[in-house]
Amino acid sequence: MDYAVEVQNLAFRYKDGTEALRGVTMKVRKGSKTAILGPNGAGKSTLLFHLNGVYLPQRGNVKILGVEVNRKTEKMIRKMVGLVFQDPDDQVFSPTVWEDVAFGPVNFGSSREEVELKVKSALEAVGMEEFAGKMPFHLSYGQRKRVAIAGVLAVNPEILLLDEPHAFLDPRAREDLYDILEKENREGKTIIVATHDVDFAYEWSDEIVVMKDGRILAQGGIEILSREEIVEEAGLEYPKVVKLFKAIYGPRAEGAPRTIEEAAKLLNSLLENRTSSKVQKE
Repeated sequence: MDYAVEVQNLAFRYKDGTEALRGVTMKVRKGSKTAILGPNGAGKSTLLFHLNGVYLPQRGNVKILGVEVNRKTEKMIRKMVGLVFQDPDDQVFSPTVWEDVAFGPVNFGSSREEVELKVKSALEAVGMEEFAGKMPFHLSYGQRKRVAIAGVLAVNPEILLLDEPHAFLDPRAREDLYDILEKENREGKTIIVATHDVDFAYEWSDEIVVMKDGRILAQGGIEILSREEIVEEAGLEYPKVVKLFKAIYGPRAEGAPRTIEEAAKLLNSLLENRTSSKVQKE
């Protein structure tokens, strides 16, 4: 099987002595959608920074599409892996939206014609083409988040990392972000999201990684968010759909639907079947 990300026994300690990662081992399939969940201080952001080469391993190793992350490869890694920070104001800093999105392609040596095409394509991908000449600080938070994503997409990375992408977004902006991620994944990108949003993770992901205290507590399909021991130990909450089905079915809720719409359809079907059976008996 081809892996986009391979992490083996990764450890990292900050200068103040904080041990952020303690022997993390994980693999992410190429073309998959992975959500990393865990409480504050679990190590989610620190792990993402290693996958982009912002931080280099102090112990253990990280491979991106088979290439080991180190000082010799870090520039190559940053072209292969795009990272969208939690706060767009940490990433969007140029005088205009166009210049900000062009920053990556220019620094990676693209020609003027290539830069024009890449910026146009990236802005179209996030629905911000009409704002190309605007100053970023005149935009809403959600719009600046889109610009930050466009700046990463303009480099055309094979892997896309997002750190708490839903933070401070209104419901419409959250839906727009969902659509952008789905589109990029359909076009072949591997996407890894660090998030507190269990409902998003449950509905969107192929794979769930749960972290706590710098370690991987669990990794697997979405069904692990139905497992009481994992949810409790990680200090998470059940997704709303799982919570509903646990209230109805108890421990058998591991096969709960992904979305509210799927749950409503299933419950309506069950009600119709019960009504039909009752009529036949009468």
